[in-house]
Amino acid sequence: MKIINNSNSVIIILHEIYGINEHIQMVCEKFSNDGYDIICPNLINLSEPFSYDLEEEAYKHFMNNIGFDSAVQQVKQLIIEAKKQYKHVYLLGYSIGATIAWLCSGEEKICNGIIGYYGSRIRDYTNITPKCPTLLIFPTEENSFNVQELVDSLIKRNIDVYMLKGKHGFSNPFSKDYCIQSSKEAERLVDEFLFYTNK
Repeated sequence: MKIINNSNSVIIILHEIYGINEHIQMVCEKFSNDGYDIICPNLINLSEPFSYDLEEEAYKHFMNNIGFDSAVQQVKQLIIEAKKQYKHVYLLGYSIGATIAWLCSGEEKICNGIIGYYGSRIRDYTNITPKCPTLLIFPTEENSFNVQELVDSLIKRNIDVYMLKGKHGFSNPFSKDYCIQSSKEAERLVDEFLFYTNK
């Protein structure tokens, strides 16, 4: 999916395990309305996204058929192509998309900034040191790990990390865990980050 505004800045938006669903389309439209060009690759290689009640199936599909290594290579290739055309290239990822963005960030001069919402699997790759401006936003609650411990370890490395009240998916109006206050706060943080790195 691409939206072209003839901007000199592009945001590559990386979806969750579900694919390009209503939420991701809404995110693409929001940043397009802000004047950015948008590239949103279909990393799950399916014509239709998974519904939220198929979380386990969606996760298995991603891990068994795509995996992080393949997704990262695909995204890096997109960045290389985008840099030929744009002055500023950003990665914005949700959940596995945030982890993919994080995995790209360790490469020198890869892009102008990465933003990650609730990249819970970042905990498996804390050895990475981002080589570009990085904004990570986590919920206060995750079922599978202690968010505070991960956030503390990342803050020590001068990464912009925020923990906002809520659960995984708090910024998604289609999620049962949507939290309007945290969603608005996250949006403000992202807009600020893009403003200061886009000069």
